[in-house]
Amino acid sequence: MLDSASMRKRVLIIDDEPSIRKVLAAHLKAQSYEVETASDGGEGISKLQSEQFHAVVTDLKMPGIGGLEVLHWVRSHDPGLPVVIITAHGTVDTAVEAIKLGAHDYITKPFDRDELKLILEKAVRTEQMQAQGLTPLEGRFDIIGRTPKMQDVYGLIERVADSPTTVLITGESGTGKELVARALHANSSRKEQPFISVNCGAIPDTLFESELFGHEKGAFTGAIGSRPGRFELADKGTLFLDEVGELPLDMQVKLLRVLQERTVDRVGGVKPIGVDVRLITSTNRDLSKEVDEGSFRQDLFYRLNVIPIHLPPLRERADDIPLLANHFLERFNVRLDRNIEGLTPGAEAQLQRLEWPGNIRELENLMERTVLLCQGNQIEESDLPSNTSGGNLPVVTADVGELGLKEYVRAHTAKLERARILEVLEAETHNVTRAAKALGISRKSLQTKMKDYGLRDDDNSTP
Repeated sequence: MLDSASMRKRVLIIDDEPSIRKVLAAHLKAQSYEVETASDGGEGISKLQSEQFHAVVTDLKMPGIGGLEVLHWVRSHDPGLPVVIITAHGTVDTAVEAIKLGAHDYITKPFDRDELKLILEKAVRTEQMQAQGLTPLEGRFDIIGRTPKMQDVYGLIERVADSPTTVLITGESGTGKELVARALHANSSRKEQPFISVNCGAIPDTLFESELFGHEKGAFTGAIGSRPGRFELADKGTLFLDEVGELPLDMQVKLLRVLQERTVDRVGGVKPIGVDVRLITSTNRDLSKEVDEGSFRQDLFYRLNVIPIHLPPLRERADDIPLLANHFLERFNVRLDRNIEGLTPGAEAQLQRLEWPGNIRELENLMERTVLLCQGNQIEESDLPSNTSGGNLPVVTADVGELGLKEYVRAHTAKLERARILEVLEAETHNVTRAAKALGISRKSLQTKMKDYGLRDDDNSTP
């Protein structure tokens, strides 16, 4: 496995169609990945033997050695290397089997660029986590933290990881709920099976049923082929429903039925399909309060909340902040080609005094900006904001002579983009769907940018 701290993230693209290789390579290079390509599975395996990568994106059907053979080789020789399968609609079922054999995920042709970006980011993050090798003092289960509250979380993970019982992970946005879900899966007997993650807040109400349970060809306008739902993809493995409080009431009824019957009905299907899935859910809401208000079903809440795991906000684990800050410092030194040696004691103390309404995600974003704009060998108090309320971006004071032009433009662009997004969100009363329309981007793209900038998603409306 590649040392994640040694270079830019490297991706190998394997596809026998030159046009696909060219488009994928251009798209990933625009996302700051270093890209190598191969025209078939044999050439791809040869490059995997002689070079190191953070992820592989491979076509499923190729002359000679195909994507499944590439996957088998990776599983045998570099099991921590994520493999993303490219498939056509007619071979989706084979792609599902590939996930069960250890592929990270799959995308269908013609691929959606935003979907590819998110899938690859998750794949690289998975590889990074596996490569970190944290010490017991820094954390466990690839989670950073050593405070007593985090030790309690580790104890719960250890006790319930290999249980089939449902788990509800609670905590504010940005506290790392998906990391806990992945830790539960990775330390269970299902670890060799799929881990499928679904962000319920990113799915329009009209598509929930198809996304979770799948659909048959012709079931609705645009259903040009049959497609399995996330429950089927997670069969024998783990399904993680992030922000489960976003589920509309009619979907809550259907989810409860699936948990009781252990079968799913595809949209337009004629027979139930059996599934064996360990369900983990998360929310940043108070579901017990929503039960009292009638917006969340009591019977489903009891079914999900068998094992509750609560993640403390960052302000309640201030002693972990220097660990996290230095972890992000190392990451962004590599990504931004900087060589910042560390944080001064005063800077670490300053970070510990902040409120962190965006939690770990906000700290990560702040460290990226700070590493980019820091002009000395160490991060000092003057490089950091004095508070995190209403605009925690450091003021850009450097001119083109002090920053490279690319870094200067990137810093100003990020600042302006965040300000514009916040302005439109406030004008639309934080309705993400309407804000995305006003900004001229997709809802998924807006939510990704909101996460990047530590902005809360308060959209509870029907798209």
